[in-house]
Amino acid sequence: MVPKLLSATVIGLDSTLIEVEVDVNRYCLPATTIVGLGDAAVQEARERVRSAIKNSGHSFPHGRVTINLAPADLKKQGPSFDFPIALGIIALSSSNNFDQQLLKQSLFVGELSLEGVLRPVIGVLSIALLARRLGYKYLFVPKDNAPEAALVDSLEIIPVDHLHQAVAHCTKQCLIAPLPTINPNDLTKDFISEFDMAHVKGQEHAKRALEIAAAGAHNILMNGPPGSGKTLLARTFPTILPKMNIDEMLEATKIYSVAGTLPSKQPLIAARPFRSPHHTSSAVALVGGGKFPKPGEISLAHRGVLFLDEFAEFPTPVLEVLRQPLEDGVVTVSRATGACTFPAKFTLIAAMNPCPCGYATDPQKPCTCAPAQIIRYQKKISGPLLDRIDLHIEVPRLDFDKMSELHTSESSAAIRARIQKARDLQSKRFENSLAVTNSDMRPKDIDKFCQTDEPSRELLRQAVTRMQLSGRGLHRILKVARTIADLAGKEVIEKDCIAEALQYRARILE
Repeated sequence: MVPKLLSATVIGLDSTLIEVEVDVNRYCLPATTIVGLGDAAVQEARERVRSAIKNSGHSFPHGRVTINLAPADLKKQGPSFDFPIALGIIALSSSNNFDQQLLKQSLFVGELSLEGVLRPVIGVLSIALLARRLGYKYLFVPKDNAPEAALVDSLEIIPVDHLHQAVAHCTKQCLIAPLPTINPNDLTKDFISEFDMAHVKGQEHAKRALEIAAAGAHNILMNGPPGSGKTLLARTFPTILPKMNIDEMLEATKIYSVAGTLPSKQPLIAARPFRSPHHTSSAVALVGGGKFPKPGEISLAHRGVLFLDEFAEFPTPVLEVLRQPLEDGVVTVSRATGACTFPAKFTLIAAMNPCPCGYATDPQKPCTCAPAQIIRYQKKISGPLLDRIDLHIEVPRLDFDKMSELHTSESSAAIRARIQKARDLQSKRFENSLAVTNSDMRPKDIDKFCQTDEPSRELLRQAVTRMQLSGRGLHRILKVARTIADLAGKEVIEKDCIAEALQYRARILE
């Protein structure tokens, strides 16, 4: 009888069921062969499994051992098949009476050390969701991965520390207690940050723009001289964002799990991600990729913030890959073997200096750049990319009186309360739509939800003529104005909302 165990492999963000078959021909010379289109890590399982079985007190069968990972035309990667392969080889021994019914109802994933200890693997949350969807009852995972898998209900998670424990459980000699399901609500807690809007001196105009960006999930570009507070404002931005709901937490956790960046003692991403890649990052690091595509920085920032400091210092080809994610909220990574789509719904905060020396707009410190240098520096960012950023603001240098103020500004908690009210309005507005926030609105949503009065339409008409606004530019102004109206509790977009939205529009784009 050929032992058959079930495992899974991660492709993109989702998992696919893999059947592990083990057979031995005792009349051939000793050898171990793994077939089924596995990568180097899968092929190296031969040596890990052999040592793990021997050091767990079990014997490795004599003869030619053949391991098949089906379906054979699907590429497999990683060491997560070590565990089911080892169990299948041990099951070949007539002295081990495995519970066949248990094997049919279970999935097994895990990497093995040479001593037989199970090490954690990536993508366990995705595998647990697959097991529940396909109706399996048990999921055997390394002990360190168990809390992550336990976030999925209707599935018994068996935490395994050592290979001999799993064998004892499968032969009913010593059962392992399943880990109780973890309620994600029990892991959520108030986000504690060292940053707070109350500690940001001055910059009221920038704070207002950040409040609008947070309320409608709009992208924002801050332009100003060095030391004006752009980075501090960006790092304070997550403190005014609404708390994540359970679905958003699970989405973010799934991405971090597949990327292998989920903290070992944090099974759930409960706070909105804040990613700040360096300006030397490659396009692959930003959008994801590789031989087996994995999420990049923009996907790790999903439902959170992507902060690009020194925006103009990023290579132009790297910045251009942001066009599709900013427009569609997803990024598609295509390779010869296939294409993977990763979610990338994030709020972009970009910060840049107006010129190479940084002082072109500073009234106190003279700029040392030639006009041609300034133009060349600003042209590094294309018009189509800037057109996808809703809010453009200047962050000026602060004078001594502002920097030395003793009283604190409005706290992040107070600003977040207003933003939460605006988000609640949007949730009610889009309950029968694919949109989640105002920035997600499509043309039909704009026609339905962005009603304006006559003075507002007249102002828009003049703006389209004078600023030479494109259709996309007009739509983005209406989205921002809708958010401003939501913060003010207005049903109809009035003239003052349009006027404020227009002042955030970059004049150089149109």
